[in-house]
Amino acid sequence: MENTYRLIDGFRKQSRASIERHLDRLADNYAVYSVHLKGISPFLENNDIYVYVHKACIVVVCIDNYGNLDELADERYVHGEVPLYFTEESHRVSPVWQLVESIRLIKMKLREAHIDTFDLWGVLLSESKFLNADDMKEEWEDQDISVIDNLKGLKRWRVEVNTDDDLPYGPNIMAAIESIVKRPDPKATEVAHETETDSILQELIDDFINSPTEKEAECDEDICGTSTGNVGENDADHAENDNADTAISNSELCTDLAEPNLEDSQSKFKAKVTILQPLPNPRNELDKLVGCADIKARIDELLALNRYNAMVRTAFPGAKTHEVSLHSIFLGQPGTGKTTVCKIFGSLLHEAGVLSKGHVVVANRSTFVGSRWGDEESNVRHALELAKGGVLMIDEAYLLVSKHEQDPGRLVLQLLMEVLADEKQRDIAVVLCGYREPMMQLLDTNQGLTSRFPNRFEFNDFTVDELIEITSRRIGEYQYSFTEDAWQKFKDMLASAYKQRDPQSWGNARFVANQLERIYIRHARRCVSESPTDSKQLLLLTPADIQPIDVPRPRPRIGF
Repeated sequence: MENTYRLIDGFRKQSRASIERHLDRLADNYAVYSVHLKGISPFLENNDIYVYVHKACIVVVCIDNYGNLDELADERYVHGEVPLYFTEESHRVSPVWQLVESIRLIKMKLREAHIDTFDLWGVLLSESKFLNADDMKEEWEDQDISVIDNLKGLKRWRVEVNTDDDLPYGPNIMAAIESIVKRPDPKATEVAHETETDSILQELIDDFINSPTEKEAECDEDICGTSTGNVGENDADHAENDNADTAISNSELCTDLAEPNLEDSQSKFKAKVTILQPLPNPRNELDKLVGCADIKARIDELLALNRYNAMVRTAFPGAKTHEVSLHSIFLGQPGTGKTTVCKIFGSLLHEAGVLSKGHVVVANRSTFVGSRWGDEESNVRHALELAKGGVLMIDEAYLLVSKHEQDPGRLVLQLLMEVLADEKQRDIAVVLCGYREPMMQLLDTNQGLTSRFPNRFEFNDFTVDELIEITSRRIGEYQYSFTEDAWQKFKDMLASAYKQRDPQSWGNARFVANQLERIYIRHARRCVSESPTDSKQLLLLTPADIQPIDVPRPRPRIGF
């Protein structure tokens, strides 16, 4: 990988133990331009932001001083509702989503200023502890974001910057994005620094009193065998990274860059996708799905027709067989199982001999619309190459078309259809997914989609009984059970929430998953506090563990 990406990779390698030192070293590196901002409008208006520029790369660091709280991160976007993070008592808008949107605005401003040669990466530094950080790491990186959570004393950090106007790019970039950034007020900063001194001193004393001794800390590391960072590195990795940091000189960033964690065929594809491997027993997985009777029947019809064609070709070589297009449209609200069914779909087609591999490549608008004009054609072809032998699933496909005539996303579907018109493109199934209403509008605006994607699958909202069955299966995975009173309380609350639901933002199975996560957290804290003597109580959910369910309120429509 070229030197131009070393700034980004340097940030990707950091952990809780090394990030502050890394920022200090960058301030002393005369090859890196950096600047401190007091916000980016409108998503991060009240956050300290640090922008770093080196050659063709920009890194945007956001300081998240929400507090030392335990949170569950959820980046899934519901039409009309932005992603939310949940604490035991409340929730907030995802800071990662806000950072992603801020970077999107920066890209737009750079394009308007004809500065279009940059790769951007975001870094979120948070005081909060994200309980599911390990599970979210891949999803964050798919959005070009690194997250380091559970940082102690983050508000006390004094990050130095290097605003040398002679450095290339830096001043021009800041001039291009000036309309969306907030600059620090020197006088206000000085006053704030003076008023914070006493509280910071008290925090330092508290940290010293409450922190483990050196020996205790060593014991904790021996027991865990891992660092406290959420990036999955062990102590040896930290030592290696620290040595790499030491190698940064004032003349060049010398951090060795790791190749993306993708197969060889993906190494040159910079756009972000998620690859789902085929299932070993897809028929069993299909049968286990709650509801979805129409979906199961439609899949069986497609499989039967393909198997029939194979039988005819074997019995009557050269006979004409029915043309079967695998390209499909999945219509449905969030949490109705579109991604799960798509994974089963690819695996079943592979099992039937229709697809050579059966994997699923999950993409979205950001996969195709690159940081530079003209990226769309190469990204479409690369995505199709990755999905060859399997399924290319394009989530929220309607976002590829907007009302803006110059939107590069408008080219993607046209390019996609041109490639799929090639008769050689048989060993692939393309699935367009999204909410029913905007997807129908998309089909109306592009008549070619109807003929290219003849298979339509409707994913209906789950009924209350189906959601209750999903709940039973989910708690069974952890060997939990409800007391009789707790189970009745949960069912009553779920029925009430279902009745009040907003059809445009109702989360279906995802809504159940979010509520269960809150119950798990409350249950865990109660058990730690009460220390039950009967071990069976550790897996028994009681009415005290169940809080009133938050029903998403209708919000202004966003998107298509």
